[in-house]
Amino acid sequence: MTARVFISATGNGLARAAQSAAGTFQVETLLAGVDVCCLAVDPLDGKRVYAGGNTAGVLRSDDQGKTWQSMGQVGYPVKAIAASPTQRNVVYAGVRPAMLFVSTDAGLTWSELHAFRRIPWRRLWFSPAEKPFRAYIQGIAPSPTDPQRIVAGVELGATVVSSDGGQSWTGHRPGSLRDCHSLAFHASNGAWVYEGGGSHGGAAFSQDGGLTWINAGPGLDRHYGWAVAADSGDPSIWYVSVSPGPGKAHGSQNAEAAIFRRDGAGWRKLSGGLPQPLAHMPYALLTDPGKAGVLYAGLSNGDLWCSLDYGEQWEQLPVSLGGIHRALVMLDVQAPTQTGRNP
Repeated sequence: MTARVFISATGNGLARAAQSAAGTFQVETLLAGVDVCCLAVDPLDGKRVYAGGNTAGVLRSDDQGKTWQSMGQVGYPVKAIAASPTQRNVVYAGVRPAMLFVSTDAGLTWSELHAFRRIPWRRLWFSPAEKPFRAYIQGIAPSPTDPQRIVAGVELGATVVSSDGGQSWTGHRPGSLRDCHSLAFHASNGAWVYEGGGSHGGAAFSQDGGLTWINAGPGLDRHYGWAVAADSGDPSIWYVSVSPGPGKAHGSQNAEAAIFRRDGAGWRKLSGGLPQPLAHMPYALLTDPGKAGVLYAGLSNGDLWCSLDYGEQWEQLPVSLGGIHRALVMLDVQAPTQTGRNP
């Protein structure tokens, strides 16, 4: 197994776990007291990671999370962040209230994509998740093949699409989830988009870049969806974590959660060594962009589990991050530095 670095938001800063070639982990805590709530790896730079938070603004690491620096601020709580997989140094930040910002210099300066404020029916958006109950962007998914295509999800409001780099937006796409919790394109296939959420069945997917959606809730035995991930080798194979409801999912040691895999045969609940049900919510599901069949699950208590066979059999990794407060990312320890791109 390739050695990895895992970085999680813990609710009180970050935890960074670096895996050696022998499989052992060294864990360190970083940014103590900083309220990081979202993380994103730059797909075009194996060492760059972005973080955002309610008061932290935007931070960036250029050394796989070892050190961090504050970047240009957007002036609002940052709830979602994503780096473009097609354009160097382009990064998006979603905030509360629901607005979207873009940086073209790796986070140094930011510009609002004002058209997001003109999305139809946004006056009805409302989030019960936290005070002051204003809706916010929870998911941002830039296309891996089309620099102009962005899909964004709001908690609680809509899932919307831009085909011109954010200069205009559709209204809510039928079949997608209005209560978005996670949103992701396939790593290399720009047609497939996946969503986990707290409404209308808990999961949905698109096969045309987010324009039309299929509600994937039928077949799941619980419908409060959270994390999604897709296999790198086959976009029709994807995963979602689900719980009976928000009280269970975000409670203490009683999530009654499960991880499901979807393929051509529909949904299948995964066990193979995983506790049944999971007492701690899988807030993160991560697949390996370089190897089909590999899936990692990060639980709210900081435990990490790994499967090498599409979720059939699982092994708990010998590490605890102390907590995963909604966000977890993974990097390859050996990823080379691409020079000449730091602004």
